[in-house]
Amino acid sequence: MKQQPVIGFILVLIAVLMWGTLPIILQPVLPYIDNQTVVWCRFFVAAIGAYLILFMGKKRAFLAQLKRQHIILILLGIIGLSANFLLYNLTLKYIPATVSQVLSPLSSFFMLICGIFIFKEKLLIHQKIGLTILLIGLALFFNDRFADFSHVNSFSLGIFFCVSSSIVWVVYAVAQKFLLRNFTSQQILFAMYLGCTLVFLPVAKPAQLLHLAPITLLFLFYACIGTILAYGCYAEALNRWDISKISMIMPLIPIVTILFSFIFAWLLPHNFSYPNLNLLSYIGAGVVVFGSFFSSAGYRFIKKR
Repeated sequence: MKQQPVIGFILVLIAVLMWGTLPIILQPVLPYIDNQTVVWCRFFVAAIGAYLILFMGKKRAFLAQLKRQHIILILLGIIGLSANFLLYNLTLKYIPATVSQVLSPLSSFFMLICGIFIFKEKLLIHQKIGLTILLIGLALFFNDRFADFSHVNSFSLGIFFCVSSSIVWVVYAVAQKFLLRNFTSQQILFAMYLGCTLVFLPVAKPAQLLHLAPITLLFLFYACIGTILAYGCYAEALNRWDISKISMIMPLIPIVTILFSFIFAWLLPHNFSYPNLNLLSYIGAGVVVFGSFFSSAGYRFIKKR
């Protein structure tokens, strides 16, 4: 497809805004509806959206193209994505959205490790530097929380769920990378969303939706639509813009989360709270973002010898 940098930039910006605000929006929902039902709702709406995109794009069903190895990869992707959503929702019950998003670049580095061992990619110098900077940033960000890691409490439990969600996401990402050799991103997403919807159907309780306040329903609806927009816009951005340039924007997600945490707390103080971070934590968040950015685009600043 012909490069469309303006459209690509707009699409990736929408994805960043969605991924940055989703954890904030979900936190006031989780006290009133169980975790499994929230995840089921998001996948159910996403599956419908992905099907409509396929239908409007006149994409043929890929059932006839499926082989045994494809089915295994799809099942692995469904397991990884289901576990990722479930663990991340559990994360938001124990730690603030800002903390969870500062840890989000870990997914990229776990994927990087898989790239080295599975896809035989090399760990380049700028990626090593970026990883080091990111780890320093995380240490700064958690400067006043080191005591929480020495024993099990709600905060350390939330960190455990968050890191675990990043690890299992890699299972989905690796499966998708293999499937992209034979199928489009829209086809893969539809299969994954539909499979995840079926996984959570036996434990979901849709009747809980009837007892939610209108404002909580609105937050849940935003989270469901945000899932479609984030993944859909990101996939389309990859078709219209260079992945290196997209990677330079993705590290902004934690900054978006911190910014909108203040905005939402100011607009709706009864539903959202201000981030409880000290100055060193804010500096650490910035260092994490820079480390993630450098690992993606640092090669531009390091001359080849």
